Amino acid sequence: MSQADRDLVAAIRAELASVDPGRPCDRLAESAGLGADLVTREAAVARLAVRLGRGTDAGLMLARRRRPKHLHTRQAPDPPPSREAGAGLTPPPPFEWETAADHCRLAWLRGRFLARGSLSVGNGRTHLEFVVGPAEAPVLADRLAELEMPVAWRLRRGRGVVVWKSAETVGLFLRRIGGGAALLELEARQVSRALRGDLNRVINAESANLQRSVEAASRQLQAIGRLEATGLLSAQPYRVRLIAAARRETPEATLAELAERLDLHRSAVQRSLDRLERLALHDPEAAAPAGRRGRQTGPGAPPALA
Repeated sequence: MSQADRDLVAAIRAELASVDPGRPCDRLAESAGLGADLVTREAAVARLAVRLGRGTDAGLMLARRRRPKHLHTRQAPDPPPSREAGAGLTPPPPFEWETAADHCRLAWLRGRFLARGSLSVGNGRTHLEFVVGPAEAPVLADRLAELEMPVAWRLRRGRGVVVWKSAETVGLFLRRIGGGAALLELEARQVSRALRGDLNRVINAESANLQRSVEAASRQLQAIGRLEATGLLSAQPYRVRLIAAARRETPEATLAELAERLDLHRSAVQRSLDRLERLALHDPEAAAPAGRRGRQTGPGAPPALA
């Protein structure tokens, strides 16, 4: 990811971490989603843990003149200070998904994402995954599917990985767990990338069509010039000569434009120009009218039927 993409992901996570649950049940659910073994280097997530009543080992680490690159949290009330950072952690109360209200479920998912989730938006792709224990992965996938956000999961190096690769589903999930202004910026980028991609595809298709039209017109003009030099053009039917003259006057016109100008069908214009190209390639048999193809002339030829 570029630095701008990383900054956007950091802004989304900080925005989610700044959500202050109003209901006590939501606070308990989000704390349970953060888990008992939360270890983070994000200041916004650490502040969220403190707001939810979690203690940290930052004070102990600073007392030892150690810079806390990663903060460990524990449930309040704080246990007596221990000699080792992170010791004495007690798990939060278990979260009862089956009996919880939807707002509690979303608060739990927000905490789970902040604790175990990662988001990537680089190279025009949106990728969100949870890295959890192998036993939790299928449970988490079932819970997300229950909220109509189906997700894939797999085991990777002994850990469960729950993955979304759909930008639409990722946006829906982030919106439901509390994403706001930063999420709107992500969606605006996705729309901009989609528009640029569609525009590039249209331009490439038009460029390819234009190149083919230019090459075809060049071949047709060369065939018309060759037939005119040999006198074969004047022997062609009136419609063929009319189309040849129109092509010489407007070499940049498409078949549809020639047909509209001459009040003919596009297929008739294309057949006449193909006839001129075949005739210029010394294939009089292919360029002859259908009723005269294959007819023999001269001594020994069978008599024509009356």
